[in-house]
Amino acid sequence: MSDSYLYAAARTPFGRFGGALARVRPDDLAATALNGLLDKAPGLDRAAIGDVVWGNANGAGEDNRNVGRMAVLLAGLPVSVPATTVNRLCGSSLDAAIIASRTLESGDADIVVAGGVESMTRAPWVMPKPEKAFPAGNVTAVSTTLGWRLVNPAMPKEWTLSLGESNELLADRFSITRERQDAFAVRSHRLAARAWDESFYDDLVVPTAGLTRDEGIRPGTSPEALAGLKPSFRPDGTITAGNASPLSDGASAVLLGTEAAADRIGLAPLARIAGRGVHAVEPKMFGYAPVEAAEQALRRAGIGWDDVGAVELNEAFAVQSLACVDAWDIDPEKVNTRGGALALGHPLGASGGRLLGTLAKVLRERRARWGVAAICIGVGQALAVVLENVTDEAGER
Repeated sequence: MSDSYLYAAARTPFGRFGGALARVRPDDLAATALNGLLDKAPGLDRAAIGDVVWGNANGAGEDNRNVGRMAVLLAGLPVSVPATTVNRLCGSSLDAAIIASRTLESGDADIVVAGGVESMTRAPWVMPKPEKAFPAGNVTAVSTTLGWRLVNPAMPKEWTLSLGESNELLADRFSITRERQDAFAVRSHRLAARAWDESFYDDLVVPTAGLTRDEGIRPGTSPEALAGLKPSFRPDGTITAGNASPLSDGASAVLLGTEAAADRIGLAPLARIAGRGVHAVEPKMFGYAPVEAAEQALRRAGIGWDDVGAVELNEAFAVQSLACVDAWDIDPEKVNTRGGALALGHPLGASGGRLLGTLAKVLRERRARWGVAAICIGVGQALAVVLENVTDEAGER
């Protein structure tokens, strides 16, 4: 079997809900990220792409009917380039990259693009069809932006708690205070703002619709400012709009290939996909699921936490991020050193691709060999990937 390698990464800026990207269709966001990625490999014959695997969580509106294939067509790729769309909710684009890596390792293709997209702003309202014709009563439209909708009545109620209430349970279980959560959120904004100021994201982000950097970063936020926000899910709760990731719009993409494909791609690989992990828990504990997913990925890579130089953990909520970091017992200064989703944003289907692109660059920047990307997923799942850096800071192998 061949190893699979990450050759390049690109994404759009992540926009706020109702913000600068609100008028951009999700299939257009996907096409923008796809073209931005392939512009990094100008020598690559796009017809040589064996498959495109695309992640998307909602899929109820303009991202319907296989948005991956729509992105391929809108991006102007040859019609011979196939594409599929996968849905593992928040982990969709990380799942896409995992599927792509397995495709490469099995020998079914030499070059595969993976990525994902979400426009949470443009996610539509939906309603079920009536069980009989011509109902006389009112019908309620349900938002598809986030969380449960059209819930099966057979599903146990404790499994269909809101994402926020589920994370309040995590705060209770692990005694994670609001002060810790707010401090973690302030750190995320501070590091994200510094990363942009230091041009870290310049070569990863494709300007879109006039937006040139992530829209949700608040450089001036402080623990005092966050302390003034009201709890969002319980009157006496710990989770607020300040320590939970915002609703966001955006797309991400990564170019994967075998080592033998380097000449056709025209680039040297950046990182090897060395380990993968997937784990599930009871739905209300979804925020804690990355703990075991990452442990699996590390075992499959043949390394331990002491070998890891950088971690990109999706910050769905500050509390679940802290619970995972505590459980791993790792140096928190290795985690999300260039900011995380609390500041950058969390467009569900795009976040996994962002993690991989950021992690590969952080490993190169820090001259570290091993890194972990991990993400929690609603309804009680998580994914993780271990990357092995195969370049130095100068880009040489």
